[in-house]
Amino acid sequence: MQQRETAGHPDASPDGRYLEDYVPGDVHEAGSFTISEDEIIDFARRYDPQPFHTDPQAARQSVFGGLIASGWHTCALMMRVLVDGYIPRAASLGASGMDEIRWLKPVRPGDRLSVRVTVLESRPSRSKPDRGVIRSLFEVHNQHAELVMTAKSTGLLRRRPTRGA
Repeated sequence: MQQRETAGHPDASPDGRYLEDYVPGDVHEAGSFTISEDEIIDFARRYDPQPFHTDPQAARQSVFGGLIASGWHTCALMMRVLVDGYIPRAASLGASGMDEIRWLKPVRPGDRLSVRVTVLESRPSRSKPDRGVIRSLFEVHNQHAELVMTAKSTGLLRRRPTRGA
């Protein structure tokens, strides 16, 4: 991943946030990255060895007209940006799933992709008062502001510790 930048929340680093800091409707710019041809080919050779991901010449003859990144590669790079600029390390308890992953436009070598997160839901757990659930919409846009990927996630976060606890 080349030239990765993280923006995070404008008011605090991700590491200072807890469940209460994720308000439905809030939008976070998590960061961005540029994807290279070498990265696309390396990832695809290892994990998704289809010709339009691994062979620039064969890719030119494909329906895509050129080399494109695997959607799974885009997911992995998005996750890196989320870890670096959105997910609070101290409060994160992992995720219970990812839903509705959509690859809407091909990602090509040299594309600059930005990750935006919209909080859909944030609620305390009924059975475990020290944590809660956050539902988020992840959007990945290219340098032309075109939406190339979306996904929804359900994560678990710690609640802010109470004083004296």
